[in-house]
Amino acid sequence: MAKLPPIHTMYRALCDRDSSFEGVFYAGVRTTGIFCRPTCPARKPRSDNVEYFPSSRDALHAGYRPCGRCRPLEKNVRPPALLRRLCEMIEESPTRITDLDLERSGVDPSTARRQFLRHYGMTFQAYQRARRMGLALHEVRGGSAVIDSQLDSGFESASGFWQAFKKVFGVPPVRAGLIDCLQARWIDTPLGAMLAVADAAGLHLLEFVDRRGLEREVASLRKRTGWAIVPGNNAHLERIREELDRYFEGVDTTFTVPLVLHGSPFQVRVWELLRTIRPGETWSYARLAREAGRPSAVRAVGHANGHNRLALVVRCHRVIRADGSLCGYGGGIWRKRWLLDHERRVVGRSREPAA
Repeated sequence: MAKLPPIHTMYRALCDRDSSFEGVFYAGVRTTGIFCRPTCPARKPRSDNVEYFPSSRDALHAGYRPCGRCRPLEKNVRPPALLRRLCEMIEESPTRITDLDLERSGVDPSTARRQFLRHYGMTFQAYQRARRMGLALHEVRGGSAVIDSQLDSGFESASGFWQAFKKVFGVPPVRAGLIDCLQARWIDTPLGAMLAVADAAGLHLLEFVDRRGLEREVASLRKRTGWAIVPGNNAHLERIREELDRYFEGVDTTFTVPLVLHGSPFQVRVWELLRTIRPGETWSYARLAREAGRPSAVRAVGHANGHNRLALVVRCHRVIRADGSLCGYGGGIWRKRWLLDHERRVVGRSREPAA
C-alpha cells in the first residue's frame, strides 16, 4: 500500500468519481468480485468492502474481474484533466515551474508528483527537466548559441544549465552535436500502458510499463547505445501508436514500424523468426529451436525469447509449451492468453464468408 494514497482519500475519490485519480488506483469490491476505475458510475459499496490496488494487473492477480461498466482494462482516451493542465503549463512556461508555483495555481505538488509518476513513470519535476533538456538539445544541435538555449530553457545561471544538461545527456552543451538521443513515449492500450522508445532509425523498445525488470531494460539500452532517453515524439513513435490502435481494435494484427534489434546474432535470428509466426498460430520452443537451425538449443531459444524488448511487434507471446500450455511471458500469463485469444478472434472474423 506504500504506492497508494491513504485509504480514506481513495474512498472519497471513489464516491466523488474524481477523475484526477484515474490510473492512481483501482478499487476491488469484495462482495461482487469486480474491480473498477475511480470514476465508475456504479453504486458505491461500503468502505469496508473495498480493496485498493495500484494497477489493474494487481487487481486481476488478486482474483477480481474487470467491471463491465467502467471497463478498467480499456485505455483512457485522454489523461486526467490535471495532467493535461500540467503538461500545458510546462509547454507554455518560459521558466521552471516550482512547487511554490504549483501551489499558487491551486495544485498540490504531491498530487502532481503522484499523478506524473503513475501515468508517465517519472515525477512532475523530472518530466519538466527532461522536456527542457530535450528542447535545449534540439536548439543547440540546430545551431543556437549555448547562452540562447540556456535562457530559452529557463535557467538563470550558466552553471545550473550545464549541470542539468550533463545530468541528462552525459556531456556539456558545447558537445551536444556529438551525441544522439532516444525519445520515449507513453502509450495507453486496453491491456495497460506501454513504454515506447525510438530514434530516427526505428523502434528500440516497446514494453508494458508494469513489466518486472523494465528499469533494467531501459538502463541496458542506454548503456548499449550510449544515448540518453528523453520524453518526446517522432515519426516511428507516432507510427507504433497508430499500429497498436489498429491491433487492439482488431483491424490489423501486423506491424510495419522499423525495428532496431539489440542482441547477439543468435538472439536476433530468434527474434526475426518470431516475427514470421502468423496471427492465430503458435509455435513450441522446440519448433523455434529447429527453425533457428539448432534443434537441441531449446533452452537457448527460451532465453532469447525472454530477452525480447519489443512486445507484440516481435511476437514472443506466440510461443507456448509443447503440450499447449502457456508459460514465460514477461507481461504476465493473463496478457499472453488475452493476446492469443484476441488474434484468434481477428483471424476468425477475416475468414468468415461475406454476407
